[in-house]
Amino acid sequence: MRTFIFAPVRPGAFRFTPGQFLTFTFEIEGQPVSRCYTISSSPTRPDRATITVKRVPGGPVSNWLHDTLRPGDTVKALGPMGSFSCFAHPAAKYLFLSGGSGITPLMSMARAYYDLGEDPDIAFVHSARTPADIVFRDELSTMARHLPRFRFAPICEADSPTEAWPGYRGRISLPLLRLIAPDFAEREILTCGPSPYMAAVRGLLAEAGFDMAHYHEESFVFEEMLAEEAAEPAPAADQAAFQISFARSNRTVACAADTTILAAARRAGLKLPSSCTKGICGTCKSALVSGSVDMKHGGGIRQREIDRGQILICCSKPLTDLVIDR
Repeated sequence: MRTFIFAPVRPGAFRFTPGQFLTFTFEIEGQPVSRCYTISSSPTRPDRATITVKRVPGGPVSNWLHDTLRPGDTVKALGPMGSFSCFAHPAAKYLFLSGGSGITPLMSMARAYYDLGEDPDIAFVHSARTPADIVFRDELSTMARHLPRFRFAPICEADSPTEAWPGYRGRISLPLLRLIAPDFAEREILTCGPSPYMAAVRGLLAEAGFDMAHYHEESFVFEEMLAEEAAEPAPAADQAAFQISFARSNRTVACAADTTILAAARRAGLKLPSSCTKGICGTCKSALVSGSVDMKHGGGIRQREIDRGQILICCSKPLTDLVIDR
């Protein structure tokens, strides 16, 4: 994993809530590629914004960042966006649960509290494969030493080649959670990590009878999103379709009523800006010139933008023939 530090091209400050993300557009082999990355730094240090990226085998963007991006390079970013933040859910006590690189939004929250000189009651439980894989280990241990009510509890599945792990072992489970944070039922829980990890967390909380109104999660595993989209069946040949016209590219594609505009465009070979494919990041925001859609977004577009005729094509399905300014 590496942390990349960004500053505005023009002097200014980044204004964001800890836990929010930026949508970057990188030029890779002559093509623009968009990805969402959570800000790992704290808004208390607004002159810089950092992202912490794990190299994914075969991942085109993470490998490009690790191998190609250099000090002085300029990149484009949109945001900040997202509502996953402890600041949006004030509570007396928190439980942060993270797995792998999912630690980044929770790290931003922890850093914010630490920089503000506050002593929040936070139990921070991070799952890693080995001690060598514990992200931000020294910094979180320092926070725990300085803040009496901040507890950092890493869980490792195995030893690393250079260190026998003396702490909590295995994977997150209800008995282990009860051992680390016996009062977890009284805490606001924020979780981020790979989909299997978050599914395990939801399962153990359901088993414990936890009130899920106090549970919040976030995930940006782009490879999983692509796999889900690729697994979607193509519309049946006899299914009625609407005509979607893209004004700037002068292309028209057929789109079934149960298919998103983005999916239909991609099947027709159009390359349109997109990233999360879940209506969260706002990358695919487009002007709807005519027609109507059924849009179920995840917060990537504001009501005032909708009122001006903007849509997110990744989560919009046609109700009529459409003309889109793309």
